[in-house]
Amino acid sequence: MNFLKDLSLQSTFMGLLVAFVGFASSFVVVLQGIRAVGASEEQAATALMILSIAMGLCAIVLSLYSKLPISVAWSTPGAALLASTSTVPGGFSVAAGSFILCAILFVIAGLWKPLGKAVNKIPGALANAMLAGILLGLCLAPVKAIAEKPLFGLCILLTWIIAGRINKLLAVPAALMALILIMIFGVDFTAASKTELFSNIVPSFTMVYPEFSLAGLIGITIPLFIVTMASQNVPGIAVLKIHDYTPSSGPLIAFTGVFSGISALFGGHAVNLAAITAAMCASEDAHPDPTKRYWSAVISGVGYIVFGLLSGLVTTFAVIAPSILIAAVAGLALISAFSNAALAAFNDPDSREASAVTFLITASGVTFFGISGAFWGLLAGGLILYITHVFSLKKK
Repeated sequence: MNFLKDLSLQSTFMGLLVAFVGFASSFVVVLQGIRAVGASEEQAATALMILSIAMGLCAIVLSLYSKLPISVAWSTPGAALLASTSTVPGGFSVAAGSFILCAILFVIAGLWKPLGKAVNKIPGALANAMLAGILLGLCLAPVKAIAEKPLFGLCILLTWIIAGRINKLLAVPAALMALILIMIFGVDFTAASKTELFSNIVPSFTMVYPEFSLAGLIGITIPLFIVTMASQNVPGIAVLKIHDYTPSSGPLIAFTGVFSGISALFGGHAVNLAAITAAMCASEDAHPDPTKRYWSAVISGVGYIVFGLLSGLVTTFAVIAPSILIAAVAGLALISAFSNAALAAFNDPDSREASAVTFLITASGVTFFGISGAFWGLLAGGLILYITHVFSLKKK
């Protein structure tokens, strides 16, 4: 129990802030994604709860074991991918089966180096173009909210802008608070809505019996795996290295894959290493002594577990609230990720055309043979990049 001596008030505060920012800034995206692939309200509430508890437990175990500030999160880009995907044939059971296969890929990628190297060989420009295409539709939601509900939409947007100028990390939580205030003072709750809101604070466990299909493997598993690895796990490792920590990346990714598999049994899509909140836990703000910063990740894990146990209340609130306003908050939460992905996608002139094709096909939202546009976009962009490379070699 000597590690308790490393606990400090500063690390505790940072851990609680990380949990609040990590949960509040993206739970609406997760709910939208899980519902989009066929989950009922009960299944969505259970998935949100298990995901939050899983990433909390994963952060606690990894951080205490390694004494490194290992921040864990759910895959927000992966949830955005799901939100842009229509329900696959077979419904949510096939989606859950696809999540399990994705978790298995995480474990293999962590333990079997050839797969990890293969993922790293996917051109970063194309991976970012796919992510930007996935996020585009969601990032348009704030504009649509202003068009549909001008007063409420503008209040949320202005709150996000002003809070972001003060502290970027508080921008999305502030927008969420604006939505809550709008719901309290601007929307009339019926007696039935109030009863429903407070009677479902803790959701019941709803198991999902997974089914497996080729369409689910290609349309959900592979894009979810690539997006999560490229935009969450790899940057998460990089953030730790920037702060002079040297974790063994393979076992960490494999361990998150185990927790992803557990959450998939209840409809959760993916648990992974965090990037943004990892920077918070690993910074000097968490503790002056780098060897004691791991407690910030541990406390954040405790916070995630608490939020997970209250996910029934959160999910019911999301059902009662106007869907366009929920989508607006989700869109604001993803603008930063969209801008970063778009910049990385189109930065290199040599791959710009291929990235544009990947981006446009992914953003179109079309499906062929039940397989989402994200896969086809990546495939088309890769083909153009390959042909361009072949012709350039012939010219030489």
